[in-house]
Amino acid sequence: MSETPADPPGLDLGRLRNHLDRELPGLVQGPLTASLIEGGRSNLTYVLSDGATRWVLRRPPLGHVLATAHDMGREHRVMTALRDTDVPVPRTLLLDSGTDVLGAPWYLMEHVPGTAHRDAAPFAALGAPRVQALGRRLVDTLAALHRIDPAAVGLADFGRPDGYLERQLRRWSTQLANSRSRDLPAVDRLHGLLAERLPVPPAPALVHGDYRLDNVLVDGTDGTDVITAVLDWEMSTLGDPLTDIGLLVMYTELAGVGGGIIPSAATAPGFPKPDELVARYAESTGRQAADLDWYVAFASFKLAVVAEGIHYRFQQGRTLGAGFERAGEMAPVLARHGLSTLKEN
Repeated sequence: MSETPADPPGLDLGRLRNHLDRELPGLVQGPLTASLIEGGRSNLTYVLSDGATRWVLRRPPLGHVLATAHDMGREHRVMTALRDTDVPVPRTLLLDSGTDVLGAPWYLMEHVPGTAHRDAAPFAALGAPRVQALGRRLVDTLAALHRIDPAAVGLADFGRPDGYLERQLRRWSTQLANSRSRDLPAVDRLHGLLAERLPVPPAPALVHGDYRLDNVLVDGTDGTDVITAVLDWEMSTLGDPLTDIGLLVMYTELAGVGGGIIPSAATAPGFPKPDELVARYAESTGRQAADLDWYVAFASFKLAVVAEGIHYRFQQGRTLGAGFERAGEMAPVLARHGLSTLKEN
């Protein structure tokens, strides 16, 4: 986390403080400060403090923002709904769907202690047995999410499972078109093959949409490495749960690629191999990961589009933090991985 000026980009602390005092009187007791959490490639995340208590605020990125992406209301709603389930989430405090305070929608939640394991070296320092146990716990938490009855937590209308994969392909293709600044033949070919080979989806479930190790917080103070919170719910919906396990496999296969753009933590000795992740998921959920190659290739396509969107914003000078300058090289790399997964070169 890097310290930012009194008014970091994207936050007007004066307006924010006035709004919090109106909506949550007594919450903030001292001068309000903010720090930007670096490392994220999408929504902006800040830690707020009044000197005694800390909170977390989320808002969309500055500049070029694609329609339907960066949905603050969606994140807030699903975390609120999951509060009393087996899936750990931060407690939500406030949602502002307007633009008067920060120029964009935002929400506030509690600050949850824990580490987001992104880099291999500090993760490996835990030792192979703890790394392995946490990898398994990561799958078990995903399985717990997919076992939840959406209607039981007020999310029966959270998405439209019918035609989910077709809509996902259209959505990501549209986002690519809206961020396109160059020819990307491998990405286009991958999209075409995915459209030709759509699998028959399993029974729908709550889908996270970006489930990976560094999107959970882990408290290892007593050596048990408890997952304290699952974060980054902006792409959650009702849909095909195999998209989540396909994404987790893809992140594991490509761990460390791109000079750290893709987190390297999964390369730590002891972290379960992709086939182990899939087997544990199938055992925990009773769902067989049929057509897994398609789902891994689809995950590669999604991340290629995300990388291209970051590249687009970087070219405009509208990104915050370090590491964005290499995003442009990732779309072709990810597309080639997807093509290889589908046995296409």
